[in-house]
Amino acid sequence: MTNSIAEIGDAACILAVGTNTTVAHPVIALQVKRAVARGTRLIVINPKQIDLCRSADLFLQPRPGTDVPLLTAMARVIVDEGLADTAFIEDRCEGFEAFRRSLEAFSPESVEPITGVPAAQIVEAARCYATRKPATLLYAMGITQHTHGTDNVLATANLALLTGNVGKPSTGVNPLRGQNNVQGCCDMGALPNVFPGYQKVADPEIRAKFESAWDCRLSDAPGLTHTEIFDAIAAGRIRSLYLVGENPVLSEANANHVREALKRLDFLVVQDIFLSETAQLADVVLPAATFAEKDGTVTNTERRVQRVRRALEPVGHAKPDSWITCQIARRLGAGGFDDARPENILQEIASLTPSYGGIAYERLEGDGLQWPCPTRDHPGTPLLHRERFATQDGKGRFVPLTYKPPAELPDDEYPLLLTTDRNLFHYHTSTMTGRVEGLKTLAHEELLRIHPDDAARLGIADGQMVQVCSRRGEVTVRANVTEICPPGVVSATFHYAASPINVLTSSALDPVAKIPETKVCAVRVQGQ
Repeated sequence: MTNSIAEIGDAACILAVGTNTTVAHPVIALQVKRAVARGTRLIVINPKQIDLCRSADLFLQPRPGTDVPLLTAMARVIVDEGLADTAFIEDRCEGFEAFRRSLEAFSPESVEPITGVPAAQIVEAARCYATRKPATLLYAMGITQHTHGTDNVLATANLALLTGNVGKPSTGVNPLRGQNNVQGCCDMGALPNVFPGYQKVADPEIRAKFESAWDCRLSDAPGLTHTEIFDAIAAGRIRSLYLVGENPVLSEANANHVREALKRLDFLVVQDIFLSETAQLADVVLPAATFAEKDGTVTNTERRVQRVRRALEPVGHAKPDSWITCQIARRLGAGGFDDARPENILQEIASLTPSYGGIAYERLEGDGLQWPCPTRDHPGTPLLHRERFATQDGKGRFVPLTYKPPAELPDDEYPLLLTTDRNLFHYHTSTMTGRVEGLKTLAHEELLRIHPDDAARLGIADGQMVQVCSRRGEVTVRANVTEICPPGVVSATFHYAASPINVLTSSALDPVAKIPETKVCAVRVQGQ
């Protein structure tokens, strides 16, 4: 997030696009609802009529996969009606003229048949976002898990730059991360092309710094992304895999492909807190301690580094992840792994990662610190880009965009479009929450949400078991006839092993981020 969670409540306008906030981020949703109660205008853009729509002033319901034309048409309205922040653009941005020319293809009227959103609604949303300042923009995986997910995010950034809603309190472009330490994992280099702190592996000076600290030679070639790893296994290029805290048999797109790939491995190690569906395929399972059984830190979606303090002793033979990693490294003969204490690991992080340079255990009492925090006397940074952007010249760059349809659209054989979501009571693949009886009582099985018109046409009754088929697989699930989804669109979560929805989803990739298009795939639904 460019801004902080607490700032949301002071925004005059909130644009929530591709985020089912009350379900996936309920604490942040409380900030949104409190803001609305104080008079903030709320614009919700989502293919489904989610709970947050009840608090919205404007609800735009585009067809899945059409976010770029919708958001860019909003930008066109802002420019055409003279609502852009010209002073901000001239002082802090570049590339505006090329961007303005690119808007000619995106009038509200021309994108209405693409998005399904009436032109008048697009105009109203654009005016509201541009004139009600400060305006904050929230997004989540509803716009990123597409073959054009990078373009979707760039479209949100274009809107924020166009209206000057960056670098000021209660503004910004604010991604709501999908898990509590996803931000921290990325910060620590759990990406194929960077070291910790987003320092590029291809930079010789950066690489030399890490080689000196770690006393080893490091490759200058980026590795593979999560989805690409399974393709490489299937192709025989990877023969062993060490998987930590991940259940891709349920969570990964095109899950049948993942399961078959894992079976081809010579050796699979899974490190997890429970025997997940993926762990059941492993040659070796390493029992890991839960968050409540270890010390350490997490970095949340607003870049806040916080302490985690052990409350319980680990159960059985479970050990903290850092201890397991260090023990394996030592047995392989590697140096530098003698001390697995979290405070010393954080000290090493600070010594090599400029944005974490001033973060230390003793400074994390209370609410923690937000990076960048480069020195021990630095207070942390709740708000990014106040004076300059993180580019070579400090300018924010407008990016002209074109509309690219999803990789897979409905046809005669697969006439419906499936999009995935989450529910409030279960988390990810239910490795943890699926063991809680109270939560299972509240939501014990998968539901396929389908519009009454589609259900009537297919002869499907509410509560009936149905078969859902795609080009990759099929699942059996109970139908929930509801107007939450528009006609032609069905929706489900991916929480339940009994109805593994990701055997249906597409693993077509965004060419830049290499994220799979789990939010759009063509399916056929039939009663049993």
